[in-house]
Amino acid sequence: MSILKSFIVFEGLDGAGTTTQIRNLARYYEFNRRPYSITAEPTGNPIGQLIRKILQKKVVTTPEALAMLYAADRSDHLYNPSYGIARLIDEGRIVLSDRYFYSSIAYQSVECDRSLIRTVNSFPSPEFLIFIDTPVEDCMRRIDKRGEEKELFDRAEYLAAVRENYLEELGRLESGVNLLVVDGRKSIEETEKEIRSYLSSFSL
Repeated sequence: MSILKSFIVFEGLDGAGTTTQIRNLARYYEFNRRPYSITAEPTGNPIGQLIRKILQKKVVTTPEALAMLYAADRSDHLYNPSYGIARLIDEGRIVLSDRYFYSSIAYQSVECDRSLIRTVNSFPSPEFLIFIDTPVEDCMRRIDKRGEEKELFDRAEYLAAVRENYLEELGRLESGVNLLVVDGRKSIEETEKEIRSYLSSFSL
């Protein structure tokens, strides 16, 4: 595999705070007039929309089929000639993504063979990976505060297994991936400051 330069991925359990932090970093780049794009997985494109319906339990499928859908959505997300991440990076943008293939390995391999998940996710690695490590109990509390119906994976025992998968995967990152693990129990402001300081040390 290869490394996608200027590609920053945020990962963590549901409720970890990745969405908040990626928006804060985007505002920082906006203020400093740095060209950037913010994106997320599943995407809002047709395959991603189907995945969201499955997560919302509006459509039922098998764990293996869901894993394949994630990989298909990711391939389009990366390489679509009109809006793909690779094109945005070629245009000189910093790309911030809320989740990437690490989520697939962490979540899907709870119910699927991990070698299968890795095989269908043979995509380039990001230059930067920011993992917000928030305890399962805190994540569940934040999910409950949303007041929305829980999605497919929003169960404490499932998220505990996902966290273990994440930690295992972080120990086998491709050479060239710069990893920052942030304590998700810190305040939003403290977390934002730590992330910005880390990326600034790489002139990003």
